[in-house]
Amino acid sequence: MAQLVYDKYGRLLFTQEMAKEYTILAPQMLPDHFAMLVSILREAGYNVEMLNTSGHTILEEGQKYVHNDACVPAILVIGQLIDAIHRGGYDPHKVALFITQTGGGCRASNYLYLLRKALARAGLEYVPVISLNLSGLEKNPGFKLTIPILRKAAFAIIYGDLMMNVGWQVRPYELNPGDTDRCLDECREYLISEMRAGRGMTFKSMVRNFDRIIEKFKAVPVSRKEKVRVGVVGEIYVKYSPLGNNNLANFLLSEGVEPVIPGLMDFIIFKVYNRDVDVDLYGGLWAKQKLCRFLERYLMKYQHAMIDALNRSGRFRAPGDFNDLHNLIHGYLGDGNKMGEGWLLTAEMLELIHSGVPNIVCTQPFGCLPNHIVGKGMIRRLKEDYPDSNIVAIDYDPGATKINQENRIKLMLANAQKRRQMAEKQAAAV
Repeated sequence: MAQLVYDKYGRLLFTQEMAKEYTILAPQMLPDHFAMLVSILREAGYNVEMLNTSGHTILEEGQKYVHNDACVPAILVIGQLIDAIHRGGYDPHKVALFITQTGGGCRASNYLYLLRKALARAGLEYVPVISLNLSGLEKNPGFKLTIPILRKAAFAIIYGDLMMNVGWQVRPYELNPGDTDRCLDECREYLISEMRAGRGMTFKSMVRNFDRIIEKFKAVPVSRKEKVRVGVVGEIYVKYSPLGNNNLANFLLSEGVEPVIPGLMDFIIFKVYNRDVDVDLYGGLWAKQKLCRFLERYLMKYQHAMIDALNRSGRFRAPGDFNDLHNLIHGYLGDGNKMGEGWLLTAEMLELIHSGVPNIVCTQPFGCLPNHIVGKGMIRRLKEDYPDSNIVAIDYDPGATKINQENRIKLMLANAQKRRQMAEKQAAAV
């Protein structure tokens, strides 16, 4: 058994010896993105497993060991990790846990400490926790986010965004149920095998893979009858995680609509941009700002390549880029509004409206102040400027019932269908 080593502050470290022996458990948020990220970490020598678990015991574990004043993402993420130790068949003395830290004012920066406190309450204080962050908040001798890992992660994120984009444009219309999921599985496994072989991670090969993925999805037989489109925005975890939002995307699919879900790359660029603009707003090192701007250009180059591939397809709609989002927010919120998802959340709603998707579900953890301001707090202003916008804010909380959430969404969908029918009658009359 690996020796437990603590730093001078009493923090249990993840050591190089543990890296050889331990299984690292990671909570899941975006299945396709995270599957590739896990593969990258495995290739780097870490034994990482992504948790795809669900069920009421996760919520029970979270509520048992996390204070009920914490937001639902913290309760579910921590609950999923502890549930895996208790019920996943792992040796608790040979596991470590991944958790992300934003480094900002959001409570997500404190999930790490909430998790350690929960482990102590559960009698698992000997389980090491690894903070995934780009802020230098914590370091461990047995785990390092190297430049090669981060570079591969950027590819995984943009590949995941493309697959999510085309997947949701095909799945609602597929003639043979399951074709889209099979296509996703094949593309994901192909990309993972390419990464293992050290391929698919140059700009030219990435563009070729974009075209390959798009052609594969274009080959899926689909119905040509257009459906109502519904955008999904909100706090990053409940926006994306099926565990966090009660399988919202699949519920929308079952209601006969096409979900439209913004990609993850915008959020990544947003976080880098915040470090850039901090220097202008509050002062700081010019070298830090220069590095941030280099990263922004680097990531946006990937994003533009994906957008260009979608535009070339002649079939799939392409989203705007990060600069488009930033331009849309002018007159609504300033760059300093960056807690949680900050101005990006409002900008995503504006982009959906401008791209012909006025029907929007705004997901937010109950009590998440930043998202209540830039999400629910901006709906009235958006409706004043865009009277046809049809937005519903849905709170996710351990005490909120799934049926109540779905009934509120159904009311929004009924309004969307009614407006669609009226528009079709007006068009026919002309």
